Amino acid sequence: ELGRMSSGEIAAMTGLAPVPHDSGAMQGRRVIAGGRRSLRHVLYQAALAAACHNPVLKPVAKRLKERGKPHKLVIIAIARRLVTIANAIIKTDTPWRLKLDE
Repeated sequence: ELGRMSSGEIAAMTGLAPVPHDSGAMQGRRVIAGGRRSLRHVLYQAALAAACHNPVLKPVAKRLKERGKPHKLVIIAIARRLVTIANAIIKTDTPWRLKLDE
């Protein structure tokens, strides 16, 4: 399925998309839910490592933490980016290239 879906569809399939809990005028917090639970767990672990060691995603995680975002939100944001990157790599059939300061 990777490579044939949009980034939003991929996030929903993996269970990384925010799900609203709204009713009438009340707006609740958004949480992640649904999708493939086992895949979400694997992506969470990969995002933990990527937030510390991936030279592209580490600054993103640092920026989110500096803005005061909770740790789990930062990790889920990194996991969603990992899925988006994987989807783009498969869709374009190009290998991963590290581009930092060009």
